[in-house]
Amino acid sequence: MKCPFCGSLESQVKDSRLTEDSACIRRRRECPECGSRFTTFERVMLRELVVVKKNGEKMRFDRDKLARSIQLAVRKRPITPERVDKIVTSIQRRLESSGEAEISSTIIGKYAMDALANLDKVAYIRFASVYKDFCKPSDFEEFVNKIDELAKAKSKEEE
Repeated sequence: MKCPFCGSLESQVKDSRLTEDSACIRRRRECPECGSRFTTFERVMLRELVVVKKNGEKMRFDRDKLARSIQLAVRKRPITPERVDKIVTSIQRRLESSGEAEISSTIIGKYAMDALANLDKVAYIRFASVYKDFCKPSDFEEFVNKIDELAKAKSKEEE
């Protein structure tokens, strides 16, 4: 493992343990060259995923990019980083188990929207404002009105 401080290609594992959800292994490493310590995480990858963007461009699936976009949506909301990580892991597992090597970015966005809709309505709206590419205030207003109508219909069903 390359040292992030000095670039040495050698490092020694000092400690390994499972994360709380047992989804990955956390390793503490030390660089013999500069003596710096750093942490790495090792995850199981079922298959290499390729994301096909709306413009047709293809790129490797980036778990961190998905996590950053969800973290941005939940910023200043009462949602823990662990919960965001569970959502990202769930989406990644769902994509890997789909059997497809190439996944449309719209599918990934839909999975993220579904997860956020069940988690926090404000985060859901924030994510949707970027994902759905609202161009004018009326687009945003229409989307929020649809959410309100669905919430009212759902509450009537529960009564």
